[in-house]
Amino acid sequence: MGGQNKELLVIIPAYNEEKTIGALLDRLEQPEISEKADILVMNDASKDNTGKIVLERGHAVVNHVYNLGYGSGLQVGYKYAAERKYRYVIQMDADGQHDACNVETILRCLKTADENGKYPDIVLGSRFVEGSVGYPVSLVKKIAYKLFRALIKIGTGKKIMDPTTGLQGLSRRAFTYYARYNHFDDKYPDANMITQMLLLGFKVEEIPALMHVRTEGISMHSGLKPVIYMFRMMFSIIAVWLRIRLFHVDTEVRNEGNAS
Repeated sequence: MGGQNKELLVIIPAYNEEKTIGALLDRLEQPEISEKADILVMNDASKDNTGKIVLERGHAVVNHVYNLGYGSGLQVGYKYAAERKYRYVIQMDADGQHDACNVETILRCLKTADENGKYPDIVLGSRFVEGSVGYPVSLVKKIAYKLFRALIKIGTGKKIMDPTTGLQGLSRRAFTYYARYNHFDDKYPDANMITQMLLLGFKVEEIPALMHVRTEGISMHSGLKPVIYMFRMMFSIIAVWLRIRLFHVDTEVRNEGNAS
């Protein structure tokens, strides 16, 4: 990227998404978004032409030699954003499920203070709040969502309807925290990270989002993976509770100012 960075960086983790990433970039390159946002694609050792497509479009891309996983790719993106002093980050998937129209809505929410003058640190694009478009999910995933919602509510007092959404907006305060060592799950950063950030005093908001069902490629939560993932995430959330509530790890971050 040459010249002055824009205020927003859109981070797109991608693995073998050559069939869908072009259409997503088409939408993100429209003036209403491109005037505000730079794009960074985290190409996680794709075996197809994902990285080539992004480079040909003139966007920044980080090509991993080995597959590091979804969470690792995101954290490298946060480090990139922190070093280049972006003000906001929006992360979205490359598979076509996250509609680009959500970018403007999430950015607007990040810039809107509440009645106490505090700005959101994290804005979750949700499939399951009032105003969202209906989204079909399997029985296993419905069970997982209910479990994660209950664990977050019990642990933090906050009701989060879509605890596994990958469509998120982050303030500089949030993504610079995530960029630090051992502050972010390098495998499946979902409900556990939401729990962590709520317990540490970060302001989390949830807004309706437009999402589509995947039509190409293979989801990282296909087959029996959702069952394994559900149990792994349950124990991860409990570990977060213990680390913060019992051992008070990183609780000093609560005293930091709320940055817009």
